[in-house]
Amino acid sequence: MDQASIERLRNYLAELPPKSQAVLLREFERAVARDEDVAVASFVLGELRRIVRCPDDSVRPRREDPARLLFRPLEPFLIEDESAPRSGQIRRTSLTPVWQWLAQDGAPDAVRAFEAALAAEVAAASDIEAAAWTLQAAAAAAIQRVADSTDRQRKLGRIGAPSVAEDFASIGAVLNAREALETLIIRLPGFMRVLGEPQIALLMPALNVPSLLTPLAAPFALSLVMQRLAASWQVIRLAIKFSGSDDEFRVAATPYGAAVTLVLEDLSRTAAGLRDDIRRGRFENVSEHLKAVHDGIRGLRTELDIRADSAWGRQLAAIRIDVSNGLQSEIDSVSGRVRRLLRQRPDKDIPPGARIDPTEVEETAALIDFVAVCRTYASELAINEVTMRTYSELQQYVERAAQTLVESLRNGDERARTFRQQQVKATIRFCEILFGHDYSTLMSRAAENALAAEPKSSRAG
Repeated sequence: MDQASIERLRNYLAELPPKSQAVLLREFERAVARDEDVAVASFVLGELRRIVRCPDDSVRPRREDPARLLFRPLEPFLIEDESAPRSGQIRRTSLTPVWQWLAQDGAPDAVRAFEAALAAEVAAASDIEAAAWTLQAAAAAAIQRVADSTDRQRKLGRIGAPSVAEDFASIGAVLNAREALETLIIRLPGFMRVLGEPQIALLMPALNVPSLLTPLAAPFALSLVMQRLAASWQVIRLAIKFSGSDDEFRVAATPYGAAVTLVLEDLSRTAAGLRDDIRRGRFENVSEHLKAVHDGIRGLRTELDIRADSAWGRQLAAIRIDVSNGLQSEIDSVSGRVRRLLRQRPDKDIPPGARIDPTEVEETAALIDFVAVCRTYASELAINEVTMRTYSELQQYVERAAQTLVESLRNGDERARTFRQQQVKATIRFCEILFGHDYSTLMSRAAENALAAEPKSSRAG
């Protein structure tokens, strides 16, 4: 590790709560005893022991912000967008109204005690952490009392806006399961390219605890796993392992059946983002989004036995149809744009000073590349026919246009030559996408030779 990486690790370890540091100490001590990754484990152990024995005042929690300390377990799940969050997410804007309610009505004594602990001139970081832990427990209990009350809706209306009411129970669930979630965070690898049997075996003990096996808490545990996955859809493998079956009804009957719902919600959002990017002509992330949707749909269809007429089956079908319709309409439009740019008009129909907009050429090139990318994912996204047909049409038309336009440089009217050159340049740009660099280079040389040749009309004279 370089010095910058070591410093990042030190800062990360120093910012962990004392209980998390203690859990890490035990885990790495066991790893050393088992002779597993001794070099890494010994290094981390040394850093942890230094931090625990010599706490640095600079890494203590921010005492001036009690709400931040109370809601620290929620940080991995907070979103800035005020639109409806998916399962396992909470709006950041909901925290302030909940804090105000706790201070006034929910748990005022516990809040005052916590603020007093923060205000103490001599207070160790461990004391502040213990006080925060106590307040989190009191807040979770207060939220649960509201959830269990007979006039729940009236009380929620007094706490905040409808969006706050939607997040209210989730906030309590995370605070109640904070210890189990911290343990899961410690066990989670930093990044998982594949969620296979070894990773599942590592995570199952941390997931199979009572505080996480509830309808409210399970989505947050699964969200933590999804955040570390290269392909988030693979989280369904935890649900399959937990149920011992790939049958959707058996999977749905377990607490971690929520994994399938989370994946479907993510796919739906990605599909919506894909449609929006295509509609706005933003193709930078289209390939990434297409791959995510394609892999997610294929993963659900191959690893789960989902019935077409079930709720999950209908959701999956709706996502496929939505993506297919959005892609088909855009794919169908590409051939027309290419023809409009490369159409061979008679010289007399080309006005003096006619030009081709370079921006339009690049936008059309991006669309051709988009069709090429769609070929990779066409089958799973139900766009196989339109994609293959359009791509074949583009290849045939651009190849013919390239030959015709190059010839027009050699024999055409001098007044139209500038416009023809622009058309040829656009054609070469399209050829690079459709046929590769070698073919586009060949066409570029042919165009240069045609321009260098003396027009036939001049030779005849």
